[in-house]
Amino acid sequence: MSFSEHDQARIRQAVTETERQTRGEIVPMIIERSARYQEARYRGGIACAFLMLCTLLTIEWEWMPWGWHASNAGWLLLSIMMAYGLGYWLGTFEPVIRILTSNERMAYKVTVRAHQAFLEHGLHRTELGTGVLILVSLLEHRIEVLTDRPILDQVPQQVWEDMVNVIREGFQKGQPVESLCHAIRTCGKVLAGVYPVVGGTRNPNELPNELIEGS
Repeated sequence: MSFSEHDQARIRQAVTETERQTRGEIVPMIIERSARYQEARYRGGIACAFLMLCTLLTIEWEWMPWGWHASNAGWLLLSIMMAYGLGYWLGTFEPVIRILTSNERMAYKVTVRAHQAFLEHGLHRTELGTGVLILVSLLEHRIEVLTDRPILDQVPQQVWEDMVNVIREGFQKGQPVESLCHAIRTCGKVLAGVYPVVGGTRNPNELPNELIEGS
């Protein structure tokens, strides 16, 4: 999924307007996947090879009368190897990866990727510890909201879970930009409650307001 310049501008504007109300720093990020999931290729290959073996054994009456000659064994081995190659190739496609990878593993990988992104993009270096990462990982169909420790201690986890549900519903309805902007504004209201901008309070823009896109 790619966002047009207009979509990126809308998200950037939502972040900019939201951060005027709070010392919080919000970073939206959308990536294609959180891991390569190489094991899906091997599982796909094994599954296809096993299916081919079962198929050949099921129809053994067609070729068993020929006898167990070396050539027959060779064709059997070649068929299984070709089936493995087919399964290995199929394991590179996203729908197949989702089928062959457990939800627990995908959830773990998205969480790990979110923590990596949090450090890579400097959210842990804000002056008051007010960084919030909104990560959408497309292959896994998962959203992770990661906050710095001071925010985590003051805002109930249910608030972030509700925000995740809003984003997920928007993506399912084909309204990713709208749902992401809505989540950003909601996040701003939450942060304004704990880190408001009042009077002559300093409010530096510590992190870029751009949507981060990655593979």
